Amino acid sequence: MLIKIIFNYIIGYIRISIEGYYIERFINICRNNKITIWKLKRDKNVKLELNIGIKDLRKVAKIAKQTKCKMKILKKKGIPFIFNKYKKRKIFFMFLILIIILFAISSNFIWNIEIIEENNEKIENIYQDLSDAGLSIGKLKTKLNTKEIINRIRLDRSDIAWMGIELKGTNAIVKLVKSTSKPDIIDDNDYCNIVSDKQGIITKINAQNGTIAVKVGDTINIGTTLINGWMEGKYTGIRYVHARGEIEAKVWHTKNKKILYNTTERVETGNIENKYKIKINNFEINLSKRLSKFKIYDTIDTENKFKIFTDFYLPISVIKITNREIEEQQKNYTIEEAKNLGIVELQEELDNEIEDKEKIVNKIINTYEKDDGVEIYVTYEVLENIGTNEKIVF
Repeated sequence: MLIKIIFNYIIGYIRISIEGYYIERFINICRNNKITIWKLKRDKNVKLELNIGIKDLRKVAKIAKQTKCKMKILKKKGIPFIFNKYKKRKIFFMFLILIIILFAISSNFIWNIEIIEENNEKIENIYQDLSDAGLSIGKLKTKLNTKEIINRIRLDRSDIAWMGIELKGTNAIVKLVKSTSKPDIIDDNDYCNIVSDKQGIITKINAQNGTIAVKVGDTINIGTTLINGWMEGKYTGIRYVHARGEIEAKVWHTKNKKILYNTTERVETGNIENKYKIKINNFEINLSKRLSKFKIYDTIDTENKFKIFTDFYLPISVIKITNREIEEQQKNYTIEEAKNLGIVELQEELDNEIEDKEKIVNKIINTYEKDDGVEIYVTYEVLENIGTNEKIVF
């Protein structure tokens, strides 16, 4: 809303009065037509003063006629009207030339960096890495070497498969493709063992090629050989092969947490307040200097940058500061309440982690009562296929 008001000041706005018996209907029609109106002041029951953008004047006049209200222009404000007032004076031309010069100068700098990540896969700390490599807000475009920036980041980071930088107006568009780690692929002709990639108890094993190294009921650790990549014959002796087989094991998924008997929880009350500040490059002007009326609150900052065209950003932005009131509530649990709460939370976490619920064969719950709370351990025993190929090195 504030951005729209500032924009209307730039392009010009008008203060009008509306007089009639259908003022509420007039306001509703304006809002339904998405016409920005502000600073409403009621004078008696049949008269209203308000501001509208100059571009909405004809629409508002039509709505006033439709609702049988009389409309009168009270004031005209904004940069266009200032220019019109001083157009016969030198100050107008000086101001106009100054604006043109400022626009021309600002067009040589980067005022916005847009990150586009393929499939919305977030890449951590990329803004900081771009800044360290030389791409930052306020950077002169002629001093940017995009190829050098790309090469530096690609060398420093192994999680980026492809990167491109495109400069449009005062906007730098950075496109990224995240790389995915791929397991080592062993050729079918290579000799290899099958080793365990999880801890568990063997429940089923079927060797299609190679020699079984464990039996059902054995407890295995990560790295334990399950099927050897060799076979021994009475007449052929030992010969090496590419081990193949299916191994099923009962593996354990465990989570734990401690629930305190007495704790303080932070809960949003639903009350919010908004404050604003204007940012010109790195200089900030706080429009509301008074402290928050809330005693405890969380703050969210939202920055909206000004732009004239699609990719022509200006070094000016409005920052909306939203404070959400927080209320601290004291929670007191009995031993049983603490146990039940912890068990439910841990089971929800494990249920979200395990895709095939039918493979869960057992749930083990252990609780330990302490002076200040209860420690809870929840373990799921799950049947899973295990094993990975490990190349035999001679």
